[in-house]
Amino acid sequence: MNNHDLATRLLGNAGEDAGCEGALARLAEYVEGEFTGHDMTRILPTIAEHLRNCPACAEDYQGLLALARERRGV
Repeated sequence: MNNHDLATRLLGNAGEDAGCEGALARLAEYVEGEFTGHDMTRILPTIAEHLRNCPACAEDYQGLLALARERRGV
């Protein structure tokens, strides 16, 4: 296995996953979009893909979602 194949296995294909930095940069937008009724998995598919595959970012997402719900009284 060459270095490119190993990197692809570890990091995924370009464009399919935003990565931690990309996901965290748009996490508030993602949560806000969900609260306004938008299908964020369609609007920001690379963020959605990353949240499905990264437990650490998914935990941050769940925390932000809980905070948003609490502040909105949901």
